Amino acid sequence: MHSFPSDASHFNFKPDIIQLLPSFHGLDLENPYLHLREFEEVCNTYNDSNCSMNTIILKLFSFSLKDKATT
Repeated sequence: MHSFPSDASHFNFKPDIIQLLPSFHGLDLENPYLHLREFEEVCNTYNDSNCSMNTIILKLFSFSLKDKATT
C-alpha cells in the first residue's frame, strides 16, 4: 500500500512531463544513481504551487521505470 503526502491530491498532473523523464529498465549496464540524478533534474523543472517537490517526485517516479525495473 502506497502512502502519499497529504498534498498529493492537489498534484496538477501534466502528461507532457512524462516524455521528459529518463527511463530506467533495471538492466545491469544501467547506473541507478545516474537515473535518480537525471530524474531529479527533470522534476526540478516542474513547478506546482499546490504541492511539494517530494510529492512531485513520488507521483512521477513510477513513470520513469520500465520493464524489469517496474517489479
